[in-house]
Amino acid sequence: MVIRVQPSARLSFSLLSDQDADLMFEVDQDEDVMRYLNGGKRTSMQQIIDVMLPRMALYRKPELGYGIWQVRRTDDNAYMGWVLIRPMGFDTETPSNNDVEIGWRFKKPFWGQGYASEAAAAVANAVVKANPKVRYLSATAMVENAGSIGVMRKLGMHFIKRYRHKDALGEVDAVLYRKEISSSC
Repeated sequence: MVIRVQPSARLSFSLLSDQDADLMFEVDQDEDVMRYLNGGKRTSMQQIIDVMLPRMALYRKPELGYGIWQVRRTDDNAYMGWVLIRPMGFDTETPSNNDVEIGWRFKKPFWGQGYASEAAAAVANAVVKANPKVRYLSATAMVENAGSIGVMRKLGMHFIKRYRHKDALGEVDAVLYRKEISSSC
């Protein structure tokens, strides 16, 4: 069974698959969107195919809600961006069973309107309800990314640490925020 993220008054959600490379590519073509991910370099379609899709395949588990959730505006079906959710340490030999990482990437015209917070909360709520073992919701961002840090705070997350974060996009000075999950997310 695939977990469903309930639509809100403004947003609808569906889980991306390896057939949705074009949607991932579309978001990554704005240098401002990419500024706090890789210094502003646009992602090529080849990078989506060779790096992003294989990484998504490592953690995509529809029955747990893990993957990348496409976000669309309900009034006009505009594709806005996506919310990622996966186990912390998904790319290690011991991914977490009780700590999930959440992240988001939205097209610039949709910034500053509460969409990222609304979408991240909806995805997190669905995943937490379906996975009673989840005890923590975590997120990382570059130190300078005030917008994403604001979303983390709106989700009820608290600063944990500043550290050097390494992933497929490189190594950056980052912060980790986390929220302990109670009976209701």
